[in-house]
Amino acid sequence: MKAIVNVALKQGVLDDQGKATHHALDTLEFKEIVKDVRIGKQIILELNSSNEDEARAEVTKMCEKLLANTVIEDYSIEIIG
Repeated sequence: MKAIVNVALKQGVLDDQGKATHHALDTLEFKEIVKDVRIGKQIILELNSSNEDEARAEVTKMCEKLLANTVIEDYSIEIIG
């Protein structure tokens, strides 16, 4: 079983990487198509579990303890059997 965790800064938290990337895309002539850029991270975990509910609960604990800074970041979890 695999878990995919997407972590991104919460709305309202300044995203310096996103701003820099947006500026670079503007200078590369993508100004008309790109409205905003937010940079996040993706974590892919191979799990030793066959129970989706248990896997989600464990990955949630991982996010809360290590993978995401829940003060400034949101996360989402996708479990793939």
